[in-house]
Amino acid sequence: MKYLYTLLKTINMQHFSIITTREYLNKIGNKSFILMTILLPIILAGIGFLLAFLSSINNDKSKSISVVDNTGYIFERLDSTNDIKYNLIDTSSLEDAKIISKNNSDYGLLYIYNFQTPEKVAESIVFITNDSPSFSTIDKIESELEAILTNENYKIEGIDINQINSSKILINLFQESFDGKETSRTDGLVSLIFGFFLGFLLYFFIFAYGSMIMMSVMEEKTNRIIEIIISSVKPFNLMTGKIIGVSLAGLTQVFIWMVMFFAFSFIFSSIYGISSSYDTGEIMLSSGNASGLSSFTLEMISAFMNLPLANIFIAFILYFIGGYLLYAAIFASIGAAIDNQADAQQFMLPITILVIIALYVGILTVPEDPNGIVAQIFSYVPFTSPIVMLMRIPNGVPIYEQIISLTLLFSSVIFMIWVGAKIYRIGILMYGKKITYSEIIKWLKY
Repeated sequence: MKYLYTLLKTINMQHFSIITTREYLNKIGNKSFILMTILLPIILAGIGFLLAFLSSINNDKSKSISVVDNTGYIFERLDSTNDIKYNLIDTSSLEDAKIISKNNSDYGLLYIYNFQTPEKVAESIVFITNDSPSFSTIDKIESELEAILTNENYKIEGIDINQINSSKILINLFQESFDGKETSRTDGLVSLIFGFFLGFLLYFFIFAYGSMIMMSVMEEKTNRIIEIIISSVKPFNLMTGKIIGVSLAGLTQVFIWMVMFFAFSFIFSSIYGISSSYDTGEIMLSSGNASGLSSFTLEMISAFMNLPLANIFIAFILYFIGGYLLYAAIFASIGAAIDNQADAQQFMLPITILVIIALYVGILTVPEDPNGIVAQIFSYVPFTSPIVMLMRIPNGVPIYEQIISLTLLFSSVIFMIWVGAKIYRIGILMYGKKITYSEIIKWLKY
């Protein structure tokens, strides 16, 4: 509270608002900012629509595979589906079969030699195609052939296949949270992917906008413009105005992206007939015209809609503000302490290491155990909590943990701005001197 009181007493609201407004309008009026804000979501949405369209075309296309079965028992047990249709070719010659398959414009030719044992047959089967077959297609063909030849081998060995099949026990775990909410493997996968996305997005914002502040301060210092500015504005008002102005520009960009995201989501759901149903108290997926999408895609969409989106949105805004202000104060201090790009590297390295540690902790610990002790500890450390906690929240984090983490984060923000103001006040008028860490520590005592 002492630091907060000191900061508030130092602020001149008139100067602060002028600087903040100037920085904000300068950033949002920049052409690169406008292009990044508008074009990036459109490009990503376009890629998403294109992939969905190509996926629907690919799923609608049935693969026709010709089969030469010299064993006499495999083809009749092959199961044709909407994806793969098997057609028997009545010839034993491989060369003739190739010609027939080409004339039929088949996806591929499955040639099965005849041997006394299923093991020998399995080793000799050949699949011929002009295109490079997908992994899923090969996996389906191999799985079917394995099942057929295994059953044939059981039959030769005198093993009762029906008895074996009736004795099998299949497990499909029913997953549920303690509050009764149903979950699935896909839910866990989507939570993990989306958490990583949020963490990397915040990482991008911290360095992109933090670097903007550092370069802006350093440019004004090297051009000696700062000497004119601080003749009428206190250094602290100048620093905080820059930080808040750029942070508002970042929030504006995030808000625009969120609006465009929900707009594109609505368009996507309208095109593919995906709607939400709250009849069971959960967000469920009902698909009318979504038959063009694969079942896995529909499961991914359903899992995304079942995420705690309101909590994620609010947490992202709060951690964006807290994480950005924390690092922005450091970047502004660095910009004030140095007057050339080369000196920036020695001060940027510790910040980079902190953020990379946060990413590595999130990547290595969250997938294994989102609520493990390591992930929890780094969710409370202010320098790592914005990234680690955002990676954890899609997997479900108690609200009290988020409140404790945010309290520590914003307390650290107040302290860091106070520290940054002392460095900024002295360093902003220092020229031609190579600054060291020991020198900066001395400044904090003034």
